[in-house]
Amino acid sequence: MAMTTDRIVTIAGLNKWYGDFHVLRDIDLDVGRGERIVICGPSGSGKSTLIRCINALEEFQEGHINVDGIELGPNLRRVDDVRREVGMVFQSFNLFPHLTVLENCTLAPIWVRNIPKKDAEASAMKFLERVRIPDKANKYPGQISGGQQQRVAIARALTMNPKVMLFDEPTSALDPEMVKEVLDTMVDLAREGMTMLVVTHEMGFAKEVASRVVFMDAGQIIEANTPDEFFAHPQHARTKLFLGQILR
Repeated sequence: MAMTTDRIVTIAGLNKWYGDFHVLRDIDLDVGRGERIVICGPSGSGKSTLIRCINALEEFQEGHINVDGIELGPNLRRVDDVRREVGMVFQSFNLFPHLTVLENCTLAPIWVRNIPKKDAEASAMKFLERVRIPDKANKYPGQISGGQQQRVAIARALTMNPKVMLFDEPTSALDPEMVKEVLDTMVDLAREGMTMLVVTHEMGFAKEVASRVVFMDAGQIIEANTPDEFFAHPQHARTKLFLGQILR
């Protein structure tokens, strides 16, 4: 499934169990620098668990994950090193409600990267401008819309200058009219060359910006292909069934 020799993420032989439940089964996936991979599949297929393993939010029992030379084995000894290089955007924003937008965006650079407050604020403002909400810097999360909160979450992740961005169903908690503003921000990131792994059911986004679409079912990668081939010529019966349901 590798698309390029310049790999930034390598997943090999990944297996994970929750008790007796085998949630990830023999996952092998290479991600090239600058690739945009959309991961789709039915609920419970292991999509979110897979990307949460990449930044060590989930432990795994077998296999290896390498992020730009940082090896994550089952013992997760290099968790902090990986998290400095990998940004994550969740479906539920996860902003601190008692901090302003600007404070949310400067917290990690100040405390994790030891960046002086003035420099962290200048950088955060740059990223708030990039997601088109610099005017919300002094607002609290509860004072802005869900779509704006999710764009703050994207800006917050970008302030750490990550090499890879993970998105876990970033639009699923949003009202329909707010989805487009978040997807537009993600499209901009993709066009700027950010390496991205995106768990989403937004197939329009996949068609527009994905380098590859990965389809998962029952903890396995069933199929992976370019968007054109994936949507026009799905190879696996399970993929055809899924697309038939989601594209109706």
